[in-house]
Amino acid sequence: MDENKYLSIKQWAADDRPREKLLAHGVRTLSDAELLAILISTGTKNLSAIDLARSVLQSAGGNLNRLGKQTVADLTKINGIGEAKAISIVAALELGRRRKESKIENDKIGGPDDIFEIMHPILGDLPHEEFWVLMLNRANRLIDKQRVGSGGLNATIADVRMIMKLALEKLASSIVLVHNHPSGSNAPSNEDKQLTAKIKEAAKFFDINLMDHIIVADKRYYSFCNAGLI
Repeated sequence: MDENKYLSIKQWAADDRPREKLLAHGVRTLSDAELLAILISTGTKNLSAIDLARSVLQSAGGNLNRLGKQTVADLTKINGIGEAKAISIVAALELGRRRKESKIENDKIGGPDDIFEIMHPILGDLPHEEFWVLMLNRANRLIDKQRVGSGGLNATIADVRMIMKLALEKLASSIVLVHNHPSGSNAPSNEDKQLTAKIKEAAKFFDINLMDHIIVADKRYYSFCNAGLI
């Protein structure tokens, strides 16, 4: 039986307290629950911050990616998690997402792995579909990225004319299409294939190369280029 379960965190041994453990041994020695406990800061009358952190993780099936999709409203449904604690958790996860997003922005894009690394932090946790276009120069470096469509759970609409307008304004030599499937399936729909073909023809008219179309789904992606569809 875990004797610490019946003690407040302040009564635990120093090496078992998340903050003290972080200072003494480094942040990487902490479990996900211990890191969350630091964010949550305080427990309730009957639950320690660690207990609350475990409840938060359990609400997402122990999966941090799923936790990243939860809103403040979702988190406050957990017993002991008020608005302030929920906001702290959501803000911390968003910082982590933005850190990933800025990781290779200025690097040369060599293939779908690079595209996925840029766009997964933006699209991976969304509960709805979004459609983005990335614009590249002749050296395949990212000039800009823009959201050009947002839809529901299963579909989004992208305006071909808007995509071409953005590419021309940025003097892009190549473009990459990216959208997400909140369902977790990375298989392209017939509509995805038809839209890709339409955009490819429009880009060709302006001497712009459609490098790829990436479908982001959780930790996976689908590349139209790799599949021989571009």
